[in-house]
Amino acid sequence: MYELYPYFTNDGSVGLYSPEADDIYHSTYGALTEAYEKFIIPANLHEFLKKNSEIKVLDICFGIGYNTKSFLNNILEFIYTEAIATNNKNIDKIYGDNKKYKIFVHAIDKDKILANLSPFFISDKNNFKNNKLSFKEEKIQRMLSEYTKQNFSLKKEVSYLLLDKLVNNIDLETENLLFSKKYSEFFDRRLITFYRLLKYNKGKIIPEHNLIAFLHNIYYKYISLRYKNALKPLKLLDFNLKLDIDDARQALKIDNNTYNFVFLDAFTPAKCPCLWTLDFFKLLYEHLEPNGMILTYSNSAAVRNAFLSAGFYVGKIFSESSNKFTGTVAVKDKSLIKYELSEYDLGLMKTKAGIFYRDENLNGLNEAIINRHKHDTENSDLISSSKYIKEFRRKNDI
Repeated sequence: MYELYPYFTNDGSVGLYSPEADDIYHSTYGALTEAYEKFIIPANLHEFLKKNSEIKVLDICFGIGYNTKSFLNNILEFIYTEAIATNNKNIDKIYGDNKKYKIFVHAIDKDKILANLSPFFISDKNNFKNNKLSFKEEKIQRMLSEYTKQNFSLKKEVSYLLLDKLVNNIDLETENLLFSKKYSEFFDRRLITFYRLLKYNKGKIIPEHNLIAFLHNIYYKYISLRYKNALKPLKLLDFNLKLDIDDARQALKIDNNTYNFVFLDAFTPAKCPCLWTLDFFKLLYEHLEPNGMILTYSNSAAVRNAFLSAGFYVGKIFSESSNKFTGTVAVKDKSLIKYELSEYDLGLMKTKAGIFYRDENLNGLNEAIINRHKHDTENSDLISSSKYIKEFRRKNDI
């Protein structure tokens, strides 16, 4: 029987724990906040949209969809802000005259049930307290931190948009989890109502109007005129989602698209190296637009070295809220890099820590890839990372 292991993270969004990998899917300090800080903010989407009306995104290891949902949230914020800035008094005319933004997301994950449950998870539980965690695993409790300095709220309509695209994929096994009392506190009940409407009452509604009408009815009693106006960006959004339940390596082999942004959010290389190899990065290079950007949370020297060896320019992601570097960016256009790799970073890639994973046929099992990497590291003449760090600190009087 399929089991979920959800818990509330420190920004009130839901995270998941994987017993199989003995790892968490999302940082406990805030699953939604992490999506923004490591993927959305460094992508600088608003600047991209000022010059482009079409965006193609590749979301690798979609999971429960935080990266895609945060991306859509950011797009809606941009459309609404731009319209208001143009003319606050005649918003209906603005939306009638403005161009449409065409958005395509190719989401890939191997877990069908998890991906199809993605719209339903609560993303901003009100008045969340650490002592009310529903998932009582001691390991998770130890990993909890203080509330993050920045909290990002997710507009409800983002989940409705996502559900509208996934509704036909949801099967009985997924429904059993969705309607289970065991997990009820983690799911948005209004989204479940909307799911029933889409799934079982299609003959009673007009498909092209159901989303906006349903949202309007839900919020009519609670929201201000400003929020009602905020629903109108939906009319300017041509959104399409393709969900592949597959190994990302195989899915991309037959994918003819190129992308503006790639969110690489796989499990750590030490546990899931198949999506961090030089050979997979070469495949990603073929699927990236000339002005495109790959973003990932990993700071690994091996990952950065693999990106460089695959032909990318590589930089770092900086989080202002935590005042530290929190990830890596890979691009074809060097001018897109805001924070370049330091002398220390480049030196670390020349140590054993920088030896990357290999998977020439793009079909290797994780265990085999790990064993090969271990063999390459043990038989390498490169300096160890610990020795390099010690020498670097001595030379730089750190």
